[in-house]
Amino acid sequence: MSTVFVNKKIVTVLQGEFQLTTDPNVVLSTVLGSCIAACIFDEKRGVGGMNHFLLAESNGGPASARYGVHAMELLINGVMKQGADRRHLQAKVFGGAKMSVNLSDIGSKNASFIQGFLRDEGIPCVSSSVGGTSARRVRFHPVSGAAQQTRVQNDQTLENIERTVSRPTPAPAAKPAAGTGDVMLF
Repeated sequence: MSTVFVNKKIVTVLQGEFQLTTDPNVVLSTVLGSCIAACIFDEKRGVGGMNHFLLAESNGGPASARYGVHAMELLINGVMKQGADRRHLQAKVFGGAKMSVNLSDIGSKNASFIQGFLRDEGIPCVSSSVGGTSARRVRFHPVSGAAQQTRVQNDQTLENIERTVSRPTPAPAAKPAAGTGDVMLF
């Protein structure tokens, strides 16, 4: 496991939230199903952040970080206020799984939205892991841009996983916990 994720303060990003930091000792973490987490960073300036949005569009509802466009505007404007240079912004994107065969494919719509949004804004997506049918735990080091993904492969519901994630988390162990997939670094 990369040392960038060891002995760091883990800050959880829940649905409809975003977090920003310039602190090299902070790692942002979230668990995703059909939702998307966009990780935006400027490695040269040592600043970045992560959001976690539920749906691409609000369909006329109020502006909220639960929806893609607003979540992305908050994140991009936030990292720029923290000192990022827009010309150096990069993105890593995670989530967008199809979590139920009986429901519409919200994950696919979310993944299409974020890819189009980043392209339209001229922000290169240097890494992404979207789609599939399993939940993901994502850890992101905003100052360096390093990211780690673990696929959740057991029968826990996403709600239980997110409830667990919302509790303070010690630094990750050197190997994945039982019931999780391989750790992938991005």
